[in-house]
Amino acid sequence: MKKIILVGGGGHCKSVIDVIEQEGKFKIAGIVDQPKLLGSKILGYSVIGCDNDLKKLVKKYRYALITVGQIKSSMLRKKLFNLVNSSKFILPSIISPLAYISKHSSIGKGSIVMHNAIVNANSLIGDNCIINTSALVEHDCTISQHCHISTNATINGGVKVKSGCFIGSNATIKQSVTIKENSFIKACSFIK
Repeated sequence: MKKIILVGGGGHCKSVIDVIEQEGKFKIAGIVDQPKLLGSKILGYSVIGCDNDLKKLVKKYRYALITVGQIKSSMLRKKLFNLVNSSKFILPSIISPLAYISKHSSIGKGSIVMHNAIVNANSLIGDNCIINTSALVEHDCTISQHCHISTNATINGGVKVKSGCFIGSNATIKQSVTIKENSFIKACSFIK
């Protein structure tokens, strides 16, 4: 089984660990986090390095995933994605076996689709995105890179979400709306 390292060891990392374990395509080799956490464990997986170690770690592990969450800003996820990418890691898409992805849709590199999420026909999910637990991305949507679609959010047909956006839990975006770059949509919002 291919080994993968996870970059970021907070709460989102724990949810990602569960998805990777359920998917069964990768074995988690360890986690990259802050130097003060070296040697500590997160759900049984060791923190094996920090950001400065990525160029060394890529010689041993080919695959990596950004496991830092995103709420107020996508800047940290973007920075880490660029760092991991420039270090020549392969960033796979990770899809929960409990999610549904239409065969007519695509998921970008380094993106994760969590448990019970749905991505319907002719939708495009960009690189380094989080489609979180029970989120719905309907037909003909475009979710650009570095976006987080939160738990139970509903993105209706034909919506375009530009780069760096956060769509909060239980938010609903009406069909055919465009969400401008780096927007922050609060939980339970209705955007029309």
